[in-house]
Amino acid sequence: MKLANLAGRATIVVGDSALDVEKASNGALGPDPAVLYDLANHAELLRLAQAATDADLVAYDEKQLGPVSPRAGKILGVALNYRGHAEESNMPIPEQPGIFAKFPSSLAGPYEPVSVPVGVDKVDFEAEVVVVIGRTMRSVEPADVWAGVAGVTAGQDVTDRKEQWRKPLNQFSLAKSYDTFSPCGPLMATVDEYDDPNDIEVVGWVDDLEVQRGRTSDLIFSVPELVSWLSRYVTLEPGDLVFTGTPAGCGVRRTPRLYLEPGMTLTTEVSGVGTMRNPISR
Repeated sequence: MKLANLAGRATIVVGDSALDVEKASNGALGPDPAVLYDLANHAELLRLAQAATDADLVAYDEKQLGPVSPRAGKILGVALNYRGHAEESNMPIPEQPGIFAKFPSSLAGPYEPVSVPVGVDKVDFEAEVVVVIGRTMRSVEPADVWAGVAGVTAGQDVTDRKEQWRKPLNQFSLAKSYDTFSPCGPLMATVDEYDDPNDIEVVGWVDDLEVQRGRTSDLIFSVPELVSWLSRYVTLEPGDLVFTGTPAGCGVRRTPRLYLEPGMTLTTEVSGVGTMRNPISR
């Protein structure tokens, strides 16, 4: 299934059309997008999608799409999870995941402007596959991880590099959590949409320049390994988001360096999910 937060309402996307979950279920399921990432609802959502008629489906404006988990309790990211990104950063391949947090207030929609604060001039991009947690997981085994995932979506881990590396102590969370610095979308694809959920492509562009391309089969820590490792220490809950890492090619590692400036457009595509287009503004 393809699921969406459309103007704040839980929606199933069928082809190019939208099915409002509350209306289709005659109120049995509410309009809150939280309906979408709770795996307990997925069998009924699938039934609604399969039973939908042309009269139930409506055209929709993609500009009204928001992140599928707009009130995520936790947003967790992993640094250096693609070998190429570790190598371009001149850092050793990590033996364990390096985890950071992004504030939920940084979430933005797939077509919403990413706002660069006045005076900030080193804002970088990181295209990522994002995992949406679908049930409570604690100390889960890798083999059981995908069964607890509601789906995947696209994300950008936008970062103020100057703030990230401000001395005397480097830090990640604030620099990656300014308002609008975590756009996600446009849809969430459930795991069964993929022949192999461990091999999902992510591509990023700045304007017309392709800057990043990778596949999750190249992750140092696969999604099952990463989520299992996280769940040793943190109870993962429905709606939590896990940014799984970015391929080589982010702006700070390019020659010359490439930072986001107002007037640019940041485009991100994840196979099975669709394409985000985020204009850069002030």
